[in-house]
Amino acid sequence: MHVRANPGGGRALAGLLAAGGVLATLVFAACTSLPGRSAPAAPMSAAALPSKVTVQGRSGAVSEATEAHDLARLKAEGRPELMQRHLGLLAASGDVNLYRGTAARLLVDGPATFAAMKAAIASARHRVLVEFYIVEDEGVAAQVGELLKRKAAQGVKVALLYDAVGSLSTDKAFFDGLRDAGVAVCSFNPLNPAERPGSWGVITRNHRKLLLVDADIAFTGGINLSNVYSTGSSGGGRRGSGGSGGSFSGSGAGSRGGAAAAAAPAAAASAPLDSGWRDTQVELRGPVVNGMAALFRESWERQKCEGALPPAPPPLQAQAGDRVVKLVAADPTQGDRVNPSYRHLLRAVQASRESVRLTMAYFAPGPDLVDALSAAARRGVQVELVLPGQSDVKLVLHAARSYYGQLLDAGVRIHEMQHAVMHAKTAVIDGVFSSVGSSNLDWRSIVGNHEIDVIVLGDDFGQAMQALFAEDVAASRAVEPAQWQQRGWRQRLMEGVGRLLEPLL
Repeated sequence: MHVRANPGGGRALAGLLAAGGVLATLVFAACTSLPGRSAPAAPMSAAALPSKVTVQGRSGAVSEATEAHDLARLKAEGRPELMQRHLGLLAASGDVNLYRGTAARLLVDGPATFAAMKAAIASARHRVLVEFYIVEDEGVAAQVGELLKRKAAQGVKVALLYDAVGSLSTDKAFFDGLRDAGVAVCSFNPLNPAERPGSWGVITRNHRKLLLVDADIAFTGGINLSNVYSTGSSGGGRRGSGGSGGSFSGSGAGSRGGAAAAAAPAAAASAPLDSGWRDTQVELRGPVVNGMAALFRESWERQKCEGALPPAPPPLQAQAGDRVVKLVAADPTQGDRVNPSYRHLLRAVQASRESVRLTMAYFAPGPDLVDALSAAARRGVQVELVLPGQSDVKLVLHAARSYYGQLLDAGVRIHEMQHAVMHAKTAVIDGVFSSVGSSNLDWRSIVGNHEIDVIVLGDDFGQAMQALFAEDVAASRAVEPAQWQQRGWRQRLMEGVGRLLEPLL
């Protein structure tokens, strides 16, 4: 098990384990009991792909005519055969939570994300629901806390759910101050069994990042309420923007690339780990917001949190945009123990025809996905990965590198970001299947965490994702096969250790 707590405030559980052997023994014993990896779904032939997809609006499933219009418009954006193929894969999953009428906007790094989230909170009329793995008590997170207090004083219903491990280093007085101001506050799976009997746990964590305002705006992605995001990954040179369909514009790719390219791929960069992290969030508007609110309510009630949540208020707009999105939530305590986002990604890679581009903070997925990526590259698909060149969890970095040889031999292109900590969790496949969320490709996310991701369909949003990916590539160092073969024995040893411990990471 690895813990991603605030680097500025210390790695919360790691420090606690160092100070107390009893809890360390407990955590290790529980980690070793993680469930075994379920067999992934076999790739589906094109002939087997169903054509029917269920689409929902504000009031539930829409008419067949509306559904057909929406799907036809998605195909008309470009690449209709690829769009049909990936729609079929989603239909085959049996899930029905595809939402129409959605606006999706990419937000790059902390400054743009926090500016958008604070503006949304300030506009709240009825409710604000906040759910994060890490909630800090200083810097930009403290600013958000003060804004939540002000909205509560105005009569807006505000609820905050934070993870007890992820926020372990946060002073209890911060949460008490929010409660005193009228904010309903609850910790997910507290470490003290007496704190809230029946809602105790060490291993199962809530890794979601979620902010919802009224029934109109939602945010999710990789960004926590943490001060490591107080500056952008290029000193503020990047910014996300977009209209209702979701778009991205930015600058600085060329200027960032030169300095980063000078770093050796296997060496730790000298940039600090306590600020300027590279991450991606998505702002969503439309019917999907209430779908995300339902997930928040489910977690709140199952955790027996104090305070009744308000009902969904009427939305300002019945339809906010023209995106069709899929909401994907992982809950390891319910039913299937494998994150459905992982299954969707695996199937999409297996079915890919043109390109697979992944940006991933923690990449230790085991052989299933690595084999799928390798097979895709061998059949001519352009497969590229942007991965960390430095990390707050070193063993995951080494576990990822233990797969480089197989991936490079198959023709996969690997790039390591050196100047900033890569913390994004995104994918864009064939330019029409785009995923943004909290799920990493490590064992904790695949089987042990509550996670949330959204899949945005269509070529328009896919182009924005690919433009962002190209900027990340320009800011990263390519791992060359010949150079990789010359790495030293210490690096190889650490890769072996990382691979051995991968099921615990």
